[in-house]
Amino acid sequence: MFGKQTYIARRNELRRRMPKGGIVVLIGNGEAPRNYFDNAYGFRQDSTFLYYFGLQNANLVGVIDLDNERDILFGDDYTVDDIIWMGPQPSVKELAESVGVGESAPFVAARDCVQAAMRGGRKVHYLVPYRGEGVLLMSKLTGIKTSEHYNHYSTDLAINVAAMREVKSAEEIEEMERAFEIGYAMHTTAMRLTKPGVGERMIAGAMEGVTHQLGDGVSFHSIVSQHGETLHNHSHDGVCESGRLLLVDAGGETVNNYCSDHTRTFPVSGKFSPLQRDIYNVVLHAHDEVLRIAKPGMYTDLHNASYKALAEGLIGLGLMRGNAEEAVAAGAVRLFMPHGLGHGLGMDVHDCEAMGERGMADYGAMLARADEIDTCIIRERWRLRPGTVLTDEPGIYFIPAYIEQWKAEKRCEEFINYSKLESLYNFGGIRIEDDLLITESGNTMLGGDKHIPVTVEEIEAFMAEN
Repeated sequence: MFGKQTYIARRNELRRRMPKGGIVVLIGNGEAPRNYFDNAYGFRQDSTFLYYFGLQNANLVGVIDLDNERDILFGDDYTVDDIIWMGPQPSVKELAESVGVGESAPFVAARDCVQAAMRGGRKVHYLVPYRGEGVLLMSKLTGIKTSEHYNHYSTDLAINVAAMREVKSAEEIEEMERAFEIGYAMHTTAMRLTKPGVGERMIAGAMEGVTHQLGDGVSFHSIVSQHGETLHNHSHDGVCESGRLLLVDAGGETVNNYCSDHTRTFPVSGKFSPLQRDIYNVVLHAHDEVLRIAKPGMYTDLHNASYKALAEGLIGLGLMRGNAEEAVAAGAVRLFMPHGLGHGLGMDVHDCEAMGERGMADYGAMLARADEIDTCIIRERWRLRPGTVLTDEPGIYFIPAYIEQWKAEKRCEEFINYSKLESLYNFGGIRIEDDLLITESGNTMLGGDKHIPVTVEEIEAFMAEN
């Protein structure tokens, strides 16, 4: 947790940005049972609640009055029965004071507060809940049917929260540098362990252990697979085989829940084959091209620049043909990289996407205001700002079913050399990912001069030495 002045300043800044005549209601997360109530998954606080109220405790609701400098924390004090199992716990009043909130009340009073605002004709601003329990709680607070929540969520709140959370302060950047250190330890651990005969599960488990030693666990379920052509391959059932590539996409969270997200692809044997080296270097060139040009105001241009670099490399290898720019314009590169270049990163591994294009809400109201939305919640309108952190993660994947579909449909035949792709159906995929901080004049990679081995030479040397 940061100092209380950080949270006071954030709430006041949100108050300044939001239209008057209402309140903001932010619900914290509750415990999520694994198989019965007292056996819960590791607790993870809602990121937006954490951003404005800073508290890692379950079952809290925060209210920010937009017309007065008044913030209220709702929750229930622990009973003696709880303390027997948990030890002494701070009261809700003490929790509120620790983050500069002047008022506190029992959890049940949150409904009265929200209902009173609604009766007075005040707007109740809330974000779309992403957990079932949150949907039910928001329905109880507002009286709005669960099926109607998406028609009443606050576009103003979503936009302003995303705009604030995306631009990182100096203390947040320090936290994300700590997250980089966790990511560095995770990925170098994976490289040390990888060799023929080692199970993917052993590598994934060792990496997760690192995150608990240095922080608060993984920032998402780790991808550790020799089938890198499956973009989100969460199976760890394989056994490393000589001649294969292992794709590791993984990150960790600090104790304050700031995330890292890196991908490395490296040879199980410790040595790239000539073909693996050639394709890897095409991806690395696309990755480095983004590093070279990224600056404020960009995103779509970065995505297209990575596509062009991939097209040029694939043409050079004979897997594509024609003009690179024309191939990008025709959409031909999507066969090899069917995803965007990157995403926002911060307290969520896909920062703020719970309230935007990746959320459950109909975001038509956001699209109607697209010209004023420059945050990561709508990527086609994203305009990077100094303080933004984003991932740079181009890739090349040989997905047999996808290639066969395109081939049958005769898509982009003038650009794709289908006759050479069938021999690559067992190749897998390559992705390279690092986390960039946008600065006033350009960008810098988190970690500074320290980086996870990334060139062919660095990876081979590291695996040989370790």
